[in-house]
Amino acid sequence: MPLHWTIDPQQKLVTAVAEGDVTRVEFDAFLDDMSRAGADTYRKLFDGGRGGTHMGAEDILALGARMRASHERGPVGPLAVVVPEGHVETIGRVLGMLAAAERPMRVFRQVGPARKWISNLPG
Repeated sequence: MPLHWTIDPQQKLVTAVAEGDVTRVEFDAFLDDMSRAGADTYRKLFDGGRGGTHMGAEDILALGARMRASHERGPVGPLAVVVPEGHVETIGRVLGMLAAAERPMRVFRQVGPARKWISNLPG
């Protein structure tokens, strides 16, 4: 599976790594797992530096809408997203939808600075 994640309740941190072509089914499973774990308020590091997707605009917008709906249920934790060069446009719509949430959020080109930034935020 190209999308792997860990949910650490002690550190209140979700770390996801995409390596390859991520499908909507996989991303939905990730969101389901976070919801079941009650991790909405946790800090999140999404490393998409080695990932990609062939999802169409309809799937991407549906995922963005689903993530945005979670913001209406209550507070959400900070988000650091690592985006590979050339894929910013593909996920730009989703990131735009997520940027409206009242939480710290930053986009990075490398995982090191993203990890440092998210680690310095309260968990």
